[in-house]
Amino acid sequence: MTEPTREASDVLIKHWQSGTTLHALPESLRPAETADGYKIQEHILRLTKEPLFGWKIAATSAAGQHHINVNRPLAGRILQERVTKHGNPVPLGPNRMQVAELEFVFRMGKTLAPRPPPYQTEEVMAAVDGLFLGVEVPDSRYEDFTTVGAAQLIADNACADRFVLGPEVTADWRNMDLPAHIVKGWKGDGVGKVEGSGAAVLGDPAIALTWLTNELSGHGMELGAGQFVTTGTCIIPIPVLPGDVVVGDYGDFGSVQLPFTE
Repeated sequence: MTEPTREASDVLIKHWQSGTTLHALPESLRPAETADGYKIQEHILRLTKEPLFGWKIAATSAAGQHHINVNRPLAGRILQERVTKHGNPVPLGPNRMQVAELEFVFRMGKTLAPRPPPYQTEEVMAAVDGLFLGVEVPDSRYEDFTTVGAAQLIADNACADRFVLGPEVTADWRNMDLPAHIVKGWKGDGVGKVEGSGAAVLGDPAIALTWLTNELSGHGMELGAGQFVTTGTCIIPIPVLPGDVVVGDYGDFGSVQLPFTE
């Protein structure tokens, strides 16, 4: 008999691979709590033969939480096979959200293992060995992801789909104000220009990273050395279609440019 969390994962993976959607997980397989959602999510590792690339954080702003009707951030895994090299076209495929999110990304230089006392921001940031620019292209396997609740969204890998790792920041970012750092994005020749900052991400990308560390620790999971963490969108997500080119301007930190294809 298949273990229930594995069976729930099978349902979600089937829809992810086929580009189809479901209303919700069957009641018999539906996670009741956050912990159950993460147990289901863990089975997604069956889809990769590579070490885990890293983690994403969803709903890191009040607006983002309101949009999907949750009251907390959510953590999801980024698989190596879903990462597009910066400069290469990003395939949208069956993606239905069709948005690009400009984010700050930390690379971990040290593993932070689960433990009872919470990690403090200073300790977490001391374990970081790089800051990168990144773009997340999220999606969901649910017909209406705003109605299923946090546990089912976590089971669905916190709406993870594709990710683009941009250039590493060479400026002295540790001595700069990340919450105040302005991020701008647009399509083509300045179409639909939006502007945000690091403060959109739980008030500070470093706070978001600390949240993730403690979220994983609380569920018996480590944040591993070499893994990347994309901390949430700094801007209102930019709608994209095949043929669009999205530009992200991070000021002194550099820029990204992403062409989207079918």
